[in-house]
Amino acid sequence: MDEVLKIIKDIQAGNIKPIYFLMGEEPYYIDKLSEYIEENILQEHERDFNQTILYGRDVTVEDVVGNAKRYPMMADRQVVIVKEAQELSRTIDKLESYAENPQDTTVLVVCYKYKTLDKRKKVTKVLEKNGLVFESKKLYENQVGTWLTRVLQGKKLQIEPKAVQMFVDFLGTDLSRIANEIDKLAIILKPGEVITPAIIEENIGFSKDFNPFELRKAIGERNQLQAYKIADHFAQNPKDNPIVLTIGLVFSFFSQLLQYHGLKDKNPKNVASALKVNPYFVKDYELAARNYPMKKVSGIVATLKDIDLKSKGVGASNLPQSDLLKEMLVKFFN
Repeated sequence: MDEVLKIIKDIQAGNIKPIYFLMGEEPYYIDKLSEYIEENILQEHERDFNQTILYGRDVTVEDVVGNAKRYPMMADRQVVIVKEAQELSRTIDKLESYAENPQDTTVLVVCYKYKTLDKRKKVTKVLEKNGLVFESKKLYENQVGTWLTRVLQGKKLQIEPKAVQMFVDFLGTDLSRIANEIDKLAIILKPGEVITPAIIEENIGFSKDFNPFELRKAIGERNQLQAYKIADHFAQNPKDNPIVLTIGLVFSFFSQLLQYHGLKDKNPKNVASALKVNPYFVKDYELAARNYPMKKVSGIVATLKDIDLKSKGVGASNLPQSDLLKEMLVKFFN
């Protein structure tokens, strides 16, 4: 996020590069930067003749270069934006000759999503020398909370740790989807309000009581009644709670618990860092570790692998989700 803000501040200060090569696994920042350039480099009356949007699936690199070499009409510069440029990955090296001597009256923006250039190649080095290469990296789950908090601060909103976990459980690290839900909440909430699980449930539809996070928590606490209630809810609503996702999240929890057991230093700060979790949730792992010794955790991890295979039809013939969830919990608690 800091690098994105620096790029925007440089543009605002008039330090505009002739080429912006935006690449990487996380499309959110690529979209945000290209949108900012599209809306702010040229004045509105200049855009009709001097702003061109191309799509990688419809053009060649030669087409891109041809557009970039044009001169602006009644303006100081033109903007050429190539969206979905990853479609040009097989021939993207041909951009090298243009990058060696880019048109100084053109701002060329290349949106190269889900891929990265080989940093050892000459084309990458030339782009870095004469333009700007930005890599948008995918966030880890434990980084989403910090990102979410910062985005909400910009909207003068706050959020509870459990609400952050709900976003991660339901949307993973998909920043675009999370941002869309945040925008919805920002419309109805007043500045200074705190986003709680109840607000999320009421306005987005994620259940604050019946979700993978609450299932993991109930299992960790050995709260069998609550765990079976949640599993039953999942079984009755399989489309909203796919078993593959449930198994994956529970597997992640017990993998971290196995890691917790192996830590020599169980200071909360060290645990949070080692497990890559919010410090707020360290107490959940402390409790779960008391309820599940290392040997039991190892058995549970093996059980989850077996359940995962059965859910995919390996070693079992179309067992319903309800039976698989019950089998999982029985083996956990016995």
